[in-house]
Amino acid sequence: MNLRDLVYRLYARRVEGRLDHSQVPKHIGVILDGNRRWARASGGTAEQGHKAGAGKIQELLGWCSETNVEVVTLWLLSTDNLDRPEDELIPLVGIIEDAVRDLAADGRWRVHHVGTLDLLPGRTQTVLKEAEQATLGNEGILVNVAVGYGGRQEIADAVRSLLTDHANKGTTFEELADIVDTDLISSHLYTRGQPDPDLVIRTSGEQRLSGFMLWQSAHSEYYFCEVFWPAFRKVDFLRALRDYAARHRRYGA
Repeated sequence: MNLRDLVYRLYARRVEGRLDHSQVPKHIGVILDGNRRWARASGGTAEQGHKAGAGKIQELLGWCSETNVEVVTLWLLSTDNLDRPEDELIPLVGIIEDAVRDLAADGRWRVHHVGTLDLLPGRTQTVLKEAEQATLGNEGILVNVAVGYGGRQEIADAVRSLLTDHANKGTTFEELADIVDTDLISSHLYTRGQPDPDLVIRTSGEQRLSGFMLWQSAHSEYYFCEVFWPAFRKVDFLRALRDYAARHRRYGA
């Protein structure tokens, strides 16, 4: 171990030692940004960047498990990403499929897909469904894999589901208008039944949500980290938790 690694480990241990575990967020959303820029800076290809980013996921979940986080939502592929050139999109989708298979095979996590399945290739749909089914009985962290996900699309899908559900029940338009509220819409989101994210982390230095969990993040705290996702370290994660614990959450007040 070189001196730099030793100093880093000591610093990470110091940050972790001062972390108030009673203030740890229960649900963390992560926008895994910067794979391509990390690859360019390293002289690699976009595919290599995406593979490096996929390899970081298990590390993150291990850190979350150590700090008693209960739900993690990982934004792996947006609806906008589906418009990328095929020579980049096809390898990226394959890497995501492998990452989801690895999550299911690990045995510690419960995998749940959030996003629009119909927008994805048939093979990807199968991988997501099989991973969710295979991990139903696991007791570890609930891992939402956001693949083919867009915040506006989610809200549109929720409203469509709500309308279809009540049309099948014979609810009239007037009756529906009287009962529609935020709780009813929430019950039709991809994450229905889950707590909203307490903390949303975005890597790579970009300071915007880009449509991530628009409905659920109304009262979330945000943490923007300068490092690219493949270079994200435990100390960066701990700093995000420390920053979150130091905030006074007022829920819009």
